Amino acid sequence: MIPELGHFALILALFVALALGTLSVVGGQQGRADWMALARPGAQALWLLTAFSFGCLTYAFFTNDFSVSYVAQHSNSQLPDIYRIAGVWGGHEGSLLLWLMMLCTWMMAVSIFSRQLPEVMVSRVLGILGLVAVGFLLFMLITSNPFLRLSDIPTDGRDLNPLLQDPGLVFHPPMLYMGYVGMSVPFAFAIAALLNGRLDAAWARWSRPWATAAWICLTIGIAMGSWWAYYELGWGGWWFWDPVENASFLPWLVGTALIHSLAVTEKRGLFRNWTIILAITAFSLSLLGTFLVRSGVLTSVHAFATDPRRGVFILLFLSVVVGGSLTLFAMRASKVRSGGAFALVSRETFLLVNNVLLATAAAAVLLGTLYPLIVDALNLGKLSVGPPYFNSVFVPIMLPVLLFMVIGSYARWKNDSVAELTKKLRPVAIVSVLLGCTAPFFAGEWSPLVALSLTLVFWIVLASMLQIYRQIKDTVNWRSTPVSFWGMHVAHIGIAVCVVGITMVKGYETEKDVRMAVGDTVEVGGYNFRLTGIRSEPGPNYTAEVGDVVLSRKGQILRTLHPEKRTYFSSTMPMTETAIDSNLVRDVYVALGERLEDGASPAWAIRVYCKPFVTWIWVGGLMMALGGAIAALDRRYRKKVTSNAGAVGAKGVAA
Repeated sequence: MIPELGHFALILALFVALALGTLSVVGGQQGRADWMALARPGAQALWLLTAFSFGCLTYAFFTNDFSVSYVAQHSNSQLPDIYRIAGVWGGHEGSLLLWLMMLCTWMMAVSIFSRQLPEVMVSRVLGILGLVAVGFLLFMLITSNPFLRLSDIPTDGRDLNPLLQDPGLVFHPPMLYMGYVGMSVPFAFAIAALLNGRLDAAWARWSRPWATAAWICLTIGIAMGSWWAYYELGWGGWWFWDPVENASFLPWLVGTALIHSLAVTEKRGLFRNWTIILAITAFSLSLLGTFLVRSGVLTSVHAFATDPRRGVFILLFLSVVVGGSLTLFAMRASKVRSGGAFALVSRETFLLVNNVLLATAAAAVLLGTLYPLIVDALNLGKLSVGPPYFNSVFVPIMLPVLLFMVIGSYARWKNDSVAELTKKLRPVAIVSVLLGCTAPFFAGEWSPLVALSLTLVFWIVLASMLQIYRQIKDTVNWRSTPVSFWGMHVAHIGIAVCVVGITMVKGYETEKDVRMAVGDTVEVGGYNFRLTGIRSEPGPNYTAEVGDVVLSRKGQILRTLHPEKRTYFSSTMPMTETAIDSNLVRDVYVALGERLEDGASPAWAIRVYCKPFVTWIWVGGLMMALGGAIAALDRRYRKKVTSNAGAVGAKGVAA
């Protein structure tokens, strides 16, 4: 009965979303206050119906209702309780329901936290989001219903993919989806502004905190996914340029450009058309990522290789969204008046340059991701584009981004001079070069790429610290400084911290794949690893071979590591569970491989790494998210619009 109720709730949600989208958008265009008044309660009703449906599927998982096809495919009676809940989004249908749940949560948030905005703008935004929800509801009900029943009920389920039976499944997908789907909100604001014809600073100010919030969630989600892959897969890597990893990275790159472009539009009224394009592109890339993951066109440890009909549906939906958005933009773009002028040397110029570089980086990653698929689709052969391409193309684009990021934060709005900027930044540049070129000598072998990267790290950190010092020193009441100032510098320093981790681990990591019997010792990175034993341990739904590896340095025992090789009952699929000793400056990482020999003195394949500063990658990601959160708390975004602004919004006067 519960699954039927969940299915019925989805059908009701479809009608509510269709009514919400139609009445809110049309009402906003025609100035129908009675229709616009339905937007907020309609969005809240849609959230309640989706949450109820999501709860029904969760209940089916928790009670082992194997009459539901999706539960039978992705759960098992021996599955621990936490993974019965997280297993809801462990497959295609459930993760799509999670996507819809996140979309409705964003709609609920807009309906609650946008009461200071004109009713006509909120109505349009919620209506557009409602129409997006219609597309996903149709997709679920037609091709991906999570509540389908089985006529022949199995005694037990197939089990959740062992790769997903990890705490990362509990946190990573919901946070990533919050960011992924959150890009729909600035998209909806952009389309609402195009419908209204009011592309001004007020629109940018209303949209900016939502774009920042989505970017924060996406940043945390990507960092979590990177960390999960690092410790779970046993390969020792933190980023593999996997097509599905790229699918989430693409909207992050464009979203980063978007939040900076919105800042210029809000402050100076510039880049309006560019900002609209970025908002459309960020959400379009989110939909493209959905197509890549769910169409079966690629093979990935992350992908849901499913019925190609689903890919066709999403591709049609993507075409409607992108085509309709760009058509509306083409109709309205000519009516957008330019903002003020700015000189070649100004903050606007440097922000624009970095925007273009970020967009170029996204285009390069998109090309490397889609090109093999296009070649395969045209029957021109099989082609693989891997890390060498992405590293050689992406890194040279991002290095100047780090350079101009500092110059842009020091440059004045409208007009500045090279002489003034040089005077401000010369001491920072000199110290940064000296420190950056000297530091590699202390880390090990000197490398020009490491020296360049560390120079840019010192460039960012020293410039930010100097600006913070001057702000405190020169401001009468520095506590009145806009919180966006502090958020910007926390995020920028977070980028520098992340670059330190990437640079050091790529430049100085050491690894060995060795054959070890009990009693053998191997040395890696100045650390000694001694295998003292292998024992069997039972788990809730698996058996594990657990290694005891004593870690020591210079004769001093630090701790005992316990890498595992698990074999799950239902799938007999072996899984590696790494053991990591982590501190601020390095990770020591051990993965237990296959048993190589039997008999009186068996041996195992063991992989050992020493990774300097690798944790800084994820600390930097969290600092970036923290900086975004601080900036989003700026009180400007909580100010109620004036009655005049609301009147202008209602009339739809062209900006």
